[in-house]
Amino acid sequence: MTDKKIVLTTCGNDEDATRIARNLVERRLAACVNVLPGVRSLYHWQGKVEEDAELLLVIKTTEAAIEPLKTAVAEIPPYDVPELVVLPIENGAAGYLDWIAENVAARGARSVE
Repeated sequence: MTDKKIVLTTCGNDEDATRIARNLVERRLAACVNVLPGVRSLYHWQGKVEEDAELLLVIKTTEAAIEPLKTAVAEIPPYDVPELVVLPIENGAAGYLDWIAENVAARGARSVE
C-alpha cells in the first residue's frame, strides 16, 4: 500500500474539465489529470433519472493532498454535488509513484483561476 491516490470526478463540458485539471496541477495538488471524454452517465437527480454526456477526470495525487484537492474541486463547481471518489493505489511502478510524490505539494495554498 502507498500513500498515492487516484481521485475520480466528472464534468459536463471540456471548459470546466480543463479549468479543474489545470488548477489542480498548477497548485500542485495533482501530479497529473487525465481528461477522458465520451462518458455517458445515468443517475438519479431531484426525483428523476437523468442522462448526460460527461468527461471523467482521473487525478493522480497523494493522501496528504486529498483535503485541499476536495476544496479546490468545490471552488470550481460544475455541479451542485460534485462527484469525488478517492481510490488507493495499492502498488505501482516505483519511479511513477516517486514522480507523483515529487509533483504534489500537500499545501495547495496558492489559488489559481
